[in-house]
Amino acid sequence: MKKSSSIIWGIILVAVGIIFGGNALGLFDIDIFFDGWWTLFIIIPCLIGIFTDSDKTGNIIGLCIGVFLLLCSQEILAFDLLLKLLFPLIIVAIGAKMIFGSFKSSKTKKVMDEVVQQGGSVRTATATFSGQDVVYSPGEVFTGAELNAIFGGVDCDLRNATIPNDCVIKTTAIFGGIDVFVPQNVNVKINSNSIFGGMSSKNHANSSANTVTVYIEGTCMFGGVDIK
Repeated sequence: MKKSSSIIWGIILVAVGIIFGGNALGLFDIDIFFDGWWTLFIIIPCLIGIFTDSDKTGNIIGLCIGVFLLLCSQEILAFDLLLKLLFPLIIVAIGAKMIFGSFKSSKTKKVMDEVVQQGGSVRTATATFSGQDVVYSPGEVFTGAELNAIFGGVDCDLRNATIPNDCVIKTTAIFGGIDVFVPQNVNVKINSNSIFGGMSSKNHANSSANTVTVYIEGTCMFGGVDIK
């Protein structure tokens, strides 16, 4: 995905350079500083994110806002209409994301049910206007967790834990952050419902040699979950 993003940005920069060069040489006269040109700084990154990011909801909302601002700058629509519709559109997007996200979570629900049936426990940690650390000692068995950060932060360190089977970590980050440290001998799969936030597993590499998968399901609103 990162490679695709670099290619798209490269094409855009080449096109802008050609336009400036052609204008300077008198080959053509293209004015890129049209009314509302600044909205391109919102539209272009969000448009690229739709094709390159795994979580597309925030990018779709940003793209809609950028296009709306462009139309307002062109006096096709009125700015006060944007202010009236912005909040309802965000609420609708959140609801739609939760609805469609629930269909994606069937695998994580199945794994969670199997853990409970096998007698495993799900550890819960909630940080509200505070911070909380969940640290597993060497050899301590991990079978699942539910982590919530609301205007706070949670660190969950599983690097020394024993993870015998597939398990699920459910996360909720609202104006907060959650860091999950996982051992290298497990794979990680994420399913995110995010609005102006997101989940990232850039610091962890999956391997075909790993036999155990940790499924991390998250809801992020103005917050984030990092898997390290």
